Amino acid sequence: MVDAPPSNGPASEGQTQPPIEQQKSIALVDDDRNILTTLSISLQAEGFATRVYTDGETALKALLDNPPDLAIFDIKMPRMDGLHLLQALREQSSLPVIFLTSKDEEPDEALGLALGADDYITKPFSQRLLVARIRAILRRSELVRATPEEAVQENLPEPVVRGRLRLDPARHLVDWDDKPVSLTVTEFLILEAMALRPGVVKSRNQLMDAAYSDDVYVDDRTIDSHIKRLRRKFRAVDPEFAAIDTLYGAGYSFSDG
Repeated sequence: MVDAPPSNGPASEGQTQPPIEQQKSIALVDDDRNILTTLSISLQAEGFATRVYTDGETALKALLDNPPDLAIFDIKMPRMDGLHLLQALREQSSLPVIFLTSKDEEPDEALGLALGADDYITKPFSQRLLVARIRAILRRSELVRATPEEAVQENLPEPVVRGRLRLDPARHLVDWDDKPVSLTVTEFLILEAMALRPGVVKSRNQLMDAAYSDDVYVDDRTIDSHIKRLRRKFRAVDPEFAAIDTLYGAGYSFSDG
């Protein structure tokens, strides 16, 4: 980790800025200290608190011990790269993650999304675009903490019940047979797209549209990987889970029978 100068004075490694009401914290993981400093200053100017780490191993422990609201990983890093960091993180956490990638790292982008990243930004990138992506993901993620009263006040959607599945879009929660299933933002959106119309086959393109912003392209294998992860997570609470059906060559559907 390195120091990243905050807007109101120096900060020590991994330390957040002085608390501000409703301030969201962003963890930045990159071995390029210049990028860390630039990003940290930029995000602080947008009202975010930042924590900075220069390697994946150090970041992993910090992200699990004291989770931020969102993390941004570079892919290429020493000791533990961004892909291995995400893979280790996803074993214990559904923390929203955005990848920073270079134009020549397209296979890594696809793998990162398949492992559970919520989005990626290609370098060089617009600070405005990055902030927009961060705000969009945080907005979806913070609904997890919304109380029923807040959901009513904001006219948020009611829970969706399909057989043994219960989806709460307002709070981003999922239960199967009254047992919680922890999903990432992307996994939740894919499942929701299928569960809203049980029995209707959703093509991979339709699931991509449901889960990703318009300027993010993912291939068929990425959606297939998300489906595999969904099945694995549900089978962890119910070994007999078989509610996600595959229609080869067409797509996937949810069966509430």
